[in-house]
Amino acid sequence: MKLMRGYIAVVDKFNGGIGRVMTYGIFAMMGILLWSIISKFGDQPSLWTLEAAQFAMVAYFILGGPYALQMGSHVRMDLFYDNWSLRRKAITDAITVVCLLVYLLVLLWGAIGSTAYSLGYFGSDAVGYLIGLISGTEEPGTLERSRTIWRPYMWPIKVVLCIGIVMMLMQALSELFKDVLRIRGEEI
Repeated sequence: MKLMRGYIAVVDKFNGGIGRVMTYGIFAMMGILLWSIISKFGDQPSLWTLEAAQFAMVAYFILGGPYALQMGSHVRMDLFYDNWSLRRKAITDAITVVCLLVYLLVLLWGAIGSTAYSLGYFGSDAVGYLIGLISGTEEPGTLERSRTIWRPYMWPIKVVLCIGIVMMLMQALSELFKDVLRIRGEEI
């Protein structure tokens, strides 16, 4: 139980800090879109603004998601839930979080493959390739670029996606540990 409490404290503090920083990401998106509007009035429309705003939105959403999970801000059907006991809520939440963990693991598997592809790898061992890139034993192939006229590289946003999914996995595990403690009747 002490290990669970330590994990909860570390993960909640980390994701809480990142989440509070990401709350300001909305201003980055607003700035990009404001620049898009201004440049259109000056007869020099920026080609990069829409895609940059989409990338900023992905980062805002995926890196802020664990904080939203921690704060209980995700949409929930409270028709029956509000009237349940704390223990029954914890059991229901634990089952839901286990389903979320399975979903996130599948999502991470796909994100890793997509990230490896964006770094020029077209084989079957995407994880091994990424480890090789990090360790310096592999060289990246042809880097994937967007098909728009701006043609930004895709790997940075795909790496952010992988990081965000790992953060969400960590937070979901933290929430599962909290539910286990609640089921046992312990304070968090």
